[in-house]
Amino acid sequence: MIGTVENDFVKRYRLEYNLEALERVRTEIGGRAYSRLRALVEYRLTGREFDRSPVDVKVALAFSAGSDSTATLKILRWAGFEVVPVTAKLPQMRGPVIEKARKAGAVFVDVPGYLEKIRSQIEKGAPICGRCHSMVMTAVEDYARERGIKILASGDLLSSGLISIYERDGLVILNLPAFLALDKGEIIEIIGGKYDLKFGCPLLWELFSRAPSTKRLAIQRVLRETRARALKPEMAEELILDILSR
Repeated sequence: MIGTVENDFVKRYRLEYNLEALERVRTEIGGRAYSRLRALVEYRLTGREFDRSPVDVKVALAFSAGSDSTATLKILRWAGFEVVPVTAKLPQMRGPVIEKARKAGAVFVDVPGYLEKIRSQIEKGAPICGRCHSMVMTAVEDYARERGIKILASGDLLSSGLISIYERDGLVILNLPAFLALDKGEIIEIIGGKYDLKFGCPLLWELFSRAPSTKRLAIQRVLRETRARALKPEMAEELILDILSR
């Protein structure tokens, strides 16, 4: 499912730092979740096998049905966690994405006022990705808290160290790909080795058309992920060309 980082100094450093972050939330997540997550990191570092039987720990997952959240779902279930994929119902979601989420066992949650706020941003020619992410995560976090789920996972690739896993308002946020120092190439292998690299969604493309200058923010994000080694240069080039074509 996942490989070891071998002699990759940067990834080894990130993983060791992430173990420090894990210690900080040990009490909040409980001994079973702590032991299994620690075993996952040690598996990445050393290849040492670990018990992957069901651990009876429920994890909510912010699930978009994209590559990163799909890989996160597969890894957590492989590691023995009981995962509840939570998908925010957004107007730009297409049929195949909704069907994929359903097949993964996702529950769907509403995001109150989503389209009005995003449309307002688009009309002003203002960035929308940060606002979108914030609204989606608030809805997913609310779902987890209402049901007493202590861990909420996401497919974030970039965060490291103390923000790869941390507590916020009684909920532990686990950015799993970042916690395991995975890159996009590894993510694609985990989900099956085939992935069409495209950037954004129809609402973002509409923003690009209305305010082309906002493309630079998307390109900066791609470059930031490349500098962090989450993306290989050839993947970054493909994504940047896609952004410029919109």
